[in-house]
Amino acid sequence: MISLNRAIVIVLDGCGAGEAPDAAAFGNDDHPSTVKHVWEAVGGFSAPNLQACGFLTACGVPVEPNSAARYGRLRELSQGKDSVTGHWEMMGVITEQPFPTYPYGFPSELVGEFQRRIGSHVLGNKAASGTEIINEYGAEHLATGEPILYTSADSVFQVAAHESVIPLNRLYAIAQIGRELCTFPNNVQRVIARPFTGDAVLGFTRTVHRKDYPVIAPNNLIDHIGDVIGIGPIPDLFGGRGFISMRRTQSNKEHEVALLNALQSDAKFIFANFEDFDMLYGHRNDPSGFARCLVEFDATLARVCRELKSSDILILTADHGNDPTTKSTDHSREYVPLAVIGPVKPGNIGDINGLSAVGGIVAAHLEMSGYGKSLLGNYR
Repeated sequence: MISLNRAIVIVLDGCGAGEAPDAAAFGNDDHPSTVKHVWEAVGGFSAPNLQACGFLTACGVPVEPNSAARYGRLRELSQGKDSVTGHWEMMGVITEQPFPTYPYGFPSELVGEFQRRIGSHVLGNKAASGTEIINEYGAEHLATGEPILYTSADSVFQVAAHESVIPLNRLYAIAQIGRELCTFPNNVQRVIARPFTGDAVLGFTRTVHRKDYPVIAPNNLIDHIGDVIGIGPIPDLFGGRGFISMRRTQSNKEHEVALLNALQSDAKFIFANFEDFDMLYGHRNDPSGFARCLVEFDATLARVCRELKSSDILILTADHGNDPTTKSTDHSREYVPLAVIGPVKPGNIGDINGLSAVGGIVAAHLEMSGYGKSLLGNYR
């Protein structure tokens, strides 16, 4: 018998719910608590829908949820604090071996072969924030045409270039070469093409034409469901496998339009990532912008809920933290919130080990035989 139920998962990228027990081991000894600290930094904000479902309460914000809310926190088990390990774990894959990171830049052998393959010298080759690196090397890049290579605290091999100097198709081809070269022991989790525009006088700005090349995802829940609608960066994180082919949306506003359209389809699983929290505000240490983004998403959530059917289940969660009130501009190792909207039992479920609880709820709601029951037990 085919289930007529539908599951929707929305990931509020970077909206961490408090310091994880192993945060210090991941370089986060500054006690991150993303959403709570944003709330405190701006003196509170109005997000009645995120409050009602328990999302804010799960994040440690001192507000009362609706009596029908089911909410709690999930602790990531994977060795990482980024979008790939977070989303993979939601779909049942725990990354036990950490992907390599390069706080002092990439090894000369890898860089040398990369330069040989692309036919150009590179600038940078160090760990830096994306905005800082293009400010530092943007003018030299414009003068020489040489791409900028950099990394961060995450396992990423990032190539930045001005769109008027290296056209997008060429930049994507360069990034693809990086992906081909980044094999064990340099099997970085993601190779990312980072285009930008602007100049040294008016400033440089990264554009929405970013493209990711992740390590191929292991077999996961999406492979068992198939024909999944992925919104935002989701399909990229899984290499596109199992997803319906569609245009990659690039902002929360675009994600909302795509999500509302998807809710009119007959897809049984919709998996969306709203990335502006992390990309625009967490990485730029902007708590005010982060708060505005939460308020804007709250209105999106109201519109989404109006489109839900009585048999639908909507899961709100996050993939990691990115506390904009700390000195770091990188991701933070935190619990992530969980709020479940739909035909579920109300209550605070507390802290649960494993982001794979998300996939467990999805599989149980879709009545998938052979995948196992919800990791939350009888969640209805």
